[in-house]
Amino acid sequence: MLLFGMGPLELVIILAVVLIIFGPKNLPKIGSALGKTVKNVREGMDEGSKDKDDDESPIEAHDDVEVIEDEDDADAPEDAEEAVFCTKCGAKNAADAGFCSKCGAKLN
Repeated sequence: MLLFGMGPLELVIILAVVLIIFGPKNLPKIGSALGKTVKNVREGMDEGSKDKDDDESPIEAHDDVEVIEDEDDADAPEDAEEAVFCTKCGAKNAADAGFCSKCGAKLN
């Protein structure tokens, strides 16, 4: 059995040195911390690739989207002709606004 090009004797020596340095009581803690670190790194890499895929896909417009108004929309203009709706959160904004007043997304 070769693991990373090391034979069984090298693995036993490495395990013995680790056991001597950290002691038998700390090995489970070290293993747990190492496992969590590897898991977090993998999740971070997956999130990065998902964000990259999402950025490349075009945003599709849907006619059946229902806009729900709440208190945050109170300062938005009432005329639909002079309003621009945010594609991200659906909030009403002034026609000349560059960014959404609710979520801060760039308006088209």
